[in-house]
Amino acid sequence: MHSMTIGKLAKLAEVGVDTVRFYERQGLLQPAHRTASGYRQYSPEDVDRLRFIRRAKTLGFSLDDIAELLALSAATGDRADVKRISQQRLATIELKIRELTAIRDALASLVTRCSGHGPVESCPIIEGVLAQGLHPNQES
Repeated sequence: MHSMTIGKLAKLAEVGVDTVRFYERQGLLQPAHRTASGYRQYSPEDVDRLRFIRRAKTLGFSLDDIAELLALSAATGDRADVKRISQQRLATIELKIRELTAIRDALASLVTRCSGHGPVESCPIIEGVLAQGLHPNQES
């Protein structure tokens, strides 16, 4: 399996054909060699690269981060740079978890205060959402 079509590449890397084209346009995947008839031809290394990109996306790395990680890998870069990028991503994830936890807690409080019976008027969830809209930093 020395070269393959875009469809075969996409299937092996478990991504869509449009994703392959997108990563090419973004510079994460080198433009494919083309046959005389214009078909793109990819190598097994392209499968590995796409799998890396897909897995890095799953870990929450941005496309810019992924490009930097790929460049470091290709240039046999320093582990300190890889760790720095990963630590930055981890810090972002931890912040998002704290934000989502605060949102969950605020919503749980509103849900607990609502009986779920009666008219919507004076519903603690509606009132809480309205109050949150007026004061975004205030929690219920």
